[in-house]
Amino acid sequence: MKVLTAREAAALVESGWTVACAGFVGAGHAEAVTSALEQRFLETSLPRDLTLVYSAGQGDRKTRGVNHFGNPGMTKAVCGGHWRSATRLQRMALDEQCEAYSLPQGVVTHLYRAIAGGQPGVLTRVGLHTFVDPRTSLDARYEGGALNETAVAALAAGRAPWVKSVEAAALGGEEMLFYPSFPIHCALLRATSADPRGNLSTHDEAFHHELLALAQATRNSGGIVVAQVRHLVDRHEALGPIRVPGVLVDYVVVSEDPLHHQMTFGEDHNASYLVPWRGEGTTVSPASPSHETTPSALDARMIAQRRAVLEIQRRAPRVVNLGVGMPALIGGMAHAAGLEGFTLTVEAGPFGGTPADGLSFGASAYPEAVVDQPAQFDFYDGGGIDLAVLGMAELDARGDLNVSRFGEGERRMIAGVGGFINITQGARAVIFVGTLTAGGLKVAVEGGQLRIVAEGHSRKIVEAVSHLSFNAAYVARKHTPVLYITERAVFETRVDEAGVRRLTLVEIAPGIDLQRDVLDQCDTTVAVAPDLRTMDARLFAPGPFRLTA
Repeated sequence: MKVLTAREAAALVESGWTVACAGFVGAGHAEAVTSALEQRFLETSLPRDLTLVYSAGQGDRKTRGVNHFGNPGMTKAVCGGHWRSATRLQRMALDEQCEAYSLPQGVVTHLYRAIAGGQPGVLTRVGLHTFVDPRTSLDARYEGGALNETAVAALAAGRAPWVKSVEAAALGGEEMLFYPSFPIHCALLRATSADPRGNLSTHDEAFHHELLALAQATRNSGGIVVAQVRHLVDRHEALGPIRVPGVLVDYVVVSEDPLHHQMTFGEDHNASYLVPWRGEGTTVSPASPSHETTPSALDARMIAQRRAVLEIQRRAPRVVNLGVGMPALIGGMAHAAGLEGFTLTVEAGPFGGTPADGLSFGASAYPEAVVDQPAQFDFYDGGGIDLAVLGMAELDARGDLNVSRFGEGERRMIAGVGGFINITQGARAVIFVGTLTAGGLKVAVEGGQLRIVAEGHSRKIVEAVSHLSFNAAYVARKHTPVLYITERAVFETRVDEAGVRRLTLVEIAPGIDLQRDVLDQCDTTVAVAPDLRTMDARLFAPGPFRLTA
């Protein structure tokens, strides 16, 4: 192991290399090294034509994280799980200045393990019948993980086979996808400290994501492993936090700028992410927000969140996964409402506690345990999640969902799929939450009745989603219950008399006009259930939201 400056480490990266970055949204990214790598390119135009690979999104939606790779000419191809936090990479992809791909986050973490083990790749059901599926002859919506036309052309030419289909007959009649292994020339890791032999401790990091798998994969590819740390130590105080043995580490960079080694991009330090929950009688920590509400605070988002809490009460799950954004606060709301007996988990590895949101998403306050990210996705893919609560950007008449690429013109956005496909195809039940319309929506609750004060200018329910992140028919074949919750209406998919699976309205809020406020706000025909119900009155009551266990 050799100690280098960030600039010296950046000088090691050669043009044409595949570079893999560890990290999760705002945590665990080697910011000092990638910042120096970008500075080198801006000064010398080197390195060029890199292929960037990462599992979870890493960035602040501005300039940090993998945004440092967002320079035309510097990066030729990007294969990332989530893109929302990497706005500069998004811009390059939308302008066709690089090949852009998104693979399921869990698949990427498992690919690291496969590469480390000398395996040909990852064989899995994850990604079937979504935009990741390469079988375009079956469905035009299947795009092999491509996010732009440059990637589509590369896949057609056979230059970037990130995913392949496997003949069903070869696997006892079961269809599968195969994600081939690839060599990694350079891995960029982050830990808290390194000893003289290069052993890496993560004792002051919120979690340790895929550090070990990525270091092993790069070492066994013949590549170099660069680790950013906050400080060097003569020896580590405890064996447990050492996540990467020094034999796998080639170079260590000591971060000199505190802003390059924050715990997350949203917080310099948060001790609650490092302390296990020691309470009794609940698996959700008291760090949960109280959600004491007043009538003025009872907005569209909170109504939808309350409805999801009712579903947690009804299903009584043991293990729950909450997505970023609106779903992230539902665990705290459920706890404040009096529900117990369930454990919240996050893709990054935490079990228990209260998941953080925003630039600290991936961490949990007062967790019970933290495993590495590949192991977490083993659990998820095998059906370990009893109930997943996720957001929704675009929903269509078949119940299909798009969370990965949407918008037109200047409003175009590439979000990537993150862990969404792993979770929705592996969970035992799935809830999607969102508002029926977006952009300017305002509601009021008066006397237990919901009133639309100002309608959103963007409709969520369309004739057909523009990108296929969730295939309702495929998930229905697995007998997975799915519910779509908004502030004024709840939907599910049902098979009609003609045998067609259709999005069906099953609940409506009190005070809402069916035609004007629901059906007319959909850009497609939605079926109305003959047993249409009124949403629970407790959702529209002012004050604290309380439920009996």
